[in-house]
Amino acid sequence: MNRNLASALVIASTAAAAVALAALSPANAYADDITIESTPFKGSRSRAEVLAELQGQAAVVRTGATEWSLQSNRPLKRQSVQTSEQARTEYKASRDYVRALNAEDSGSAYFIKSTPRDRSNPGATMGGPAR
Repeated sequence: MNRNLASALVIASTAAAAVALAALSPANAYADDITIESTPFKGSRSRAEVLAELQGQAAVVRTGATEWSLQSNRPLKRQSVQTSEQARTEYKASRDYVRALNAEDSGSAYFIKSTPRDRSNPGATMGGPAR
């Protein structure tokens, strides 16, 4: 029973606050009027001059078109220098390496077995004895 009373009081106080805010706000809220420009625009160059300049800068126009197309979500067509068979072979060859790196020791045993050590400079190997 107490919970119902508490929730009813919260709802009533929220409603009262909303009504008070509505009463305090101004009655009419209008957006500003549209400003109509009375002086007509007069360009300093003719249409032919603008077209001639645009045609003279074709590289700049193409760059803008490229930026626009890069912003779209279309997938890009890319050419690969590697065949799918080469990718499969490379993946199969790297399986042991990936399995070792994901092992419990994070590949430490794999690197100890596979990395040739420089016996003349033991400090060059990580974890080697201190000098």
